Amino acid sequence: MPNPYIKKILKARVYDAAIETPLEPATVLSKRIGNTVLLKREDLQPVYSFKVRGAYNKMAQLSAAERARGVITASAGNHAQGLAMSAKIMGVKAIIIMPTITPSIKIDNVLALGGEVILYGSSFDTAKKHAEELAAEHGYTYCPPFDDPDVIAGQGTIAMEILKQHSGDLDAIFVPVGGGGLIAGIAVYIKYLSPQTKIIGVESSESACLKAALDAGERVILPHVGIFADGVAVAQIGKYPFEIAQQYVDQVITVNTDEICAALKDIFEDTRSICEPSGALAVAGLKKYVQQQHSQGETYIAINSGANINFSRLRHIAERTDLGEKREALIAAQISEKPGSFRHFCKTLGERNITEFNYRYSDKKVANILVGVGTDPHGNEKQQLISELTAENIPVEDLSDNEIAKIHIRYMVGGHSQTPEKNELVFRFEFPEKPGALLKFLDTVGGRWNISMFHYRNHGSDFGRVLVAMQAEESEKANIISFLDEVGYYYTEETQNKAFKLFLG
Repeated sequence: MPNPYIKKILKARVYDAAIETPLEPATVLSKRIGNTVLLKREDLQPVYSFKVRGAYNKMAQLSAAERARGVITASAGNHAQGLAMSAKIMGVKAIIIMPTITPSIKIDNVLALGGEVILYGSSFDTAKKHAEELAAEHGYTYCPPFDDPDVIAGQGTIAMEILKQHSGDLDAIFVPVGGGGLIAGIAVYIKYLSPQTKIIGVESSESACLKAALDAGERVILPHVGIFADGVAVAQIGKYPFEIAQQYVDQVITVNTDEICAALKDIFEDTRSICEPSGALAVAGLKKYVQQQHSQGETYIAINSGANINFSRLRHIAERTDLGEKREALIAAQISEKPGSFRHFCKTLGERNITEFNYRYSDKKVANILVGVGTDPHGNEKQQLISELTAENIPVEDLSDNEIAKIHIRYMVGGHSQTPEKNELVFRFEFPEKPGALLKFLDTVGGRWNISMFHYRNHGSDFGRVLVAMQAEESEKANIISFLDEVGYYYTEETQNKAFKLFLG
């Protein structure tokens, strides 16, 4: 007997708002990895995201009375725009609760589509709770962003289009995962008609809620969710999507920030379009799968799920792309502070492509150098360089995967602290990015301990990233940790981080 979702997908109403998006070959990427890659271009939807499918179908299934009361939801972006557009087409009042950290471009888009925006709370969960409270108080009809059978059915129409557009062999479909509505709709339909096709979910390593749930055998709430891929920054997989995923999803792959950035470049090179980070997840996961399985000659589809990205984020993405493609290595080296040693170090580098070079006199004995070196992603150049430097008695640290080296150290100046009378405790923070946020952060954290080092750089995302050193004895550490827990900003202690100790400690 067919899964009841099949009938719901077949009867889903989406095309009054959504379009049938093309399935385009990624010829450059296909040639490079030796497999046929096809891109399902959901970034071409009227609101630049697949979310309009689920939002419109949900509203289409409501009764006239439910629509007459008006609809409400909580969202920081794509679902908000999809619901606002759907409501405009149907002539229904739409109220969108958005976190106060929501970028103005997304707020403006919802307003332009006729939605009423209420900014509330600093997170999606807080906004969601407020939306549910308003729905109960005023009788609005709540339309979930992903955890709903009608929303799932709307997203499942992507699978219908895929099987209509591609009649040949199809080895795997790679699907980005946030709350799970997209992968649930695609998986249940594909497995019914093409059970041999693998359904592979792709999550950001900073918000892998489906993988955590599958590993645990039950839905879990992640203690912290990273914000680079904001479109999938969900702490808990939806109830309905999880039930489907347990049965129909073959594998879940996690990818990091650098791998996502590299995938954004891959998509651009084939389509000349720029996805948002969550929109490029599927391509990042596809590349990682090919690398792990050493597959050749197979046919894969990646869902390009959205293109709602702030232009100001592109600088940060471009900077991380070469590291994600393994085309750059970030190396720390220590040389003797004596005549000729600097020249000897450069001579050892040879004619390699230098992408960055940071040197500062430290003391009379040694100097630390941070250097970016271009590498061949298919070769072993990075390890060869490390071996050559080591053979010349030059101590080396590979910082290519060191987060504070990539976000902070390579942009900082100042050198080592010359005030050893107090120890430094180092922390990396994330805080909501909005007007006045940096001052509020300093007022909150900087009032009790002397700040001896500070680095902040705006990356054009919803959260600011700060590296801070506080002068405090080790005995005060417990009090600092307790204070930071009360403040509520997400933080990681980095006092022993090698990049900090080499260049700033």
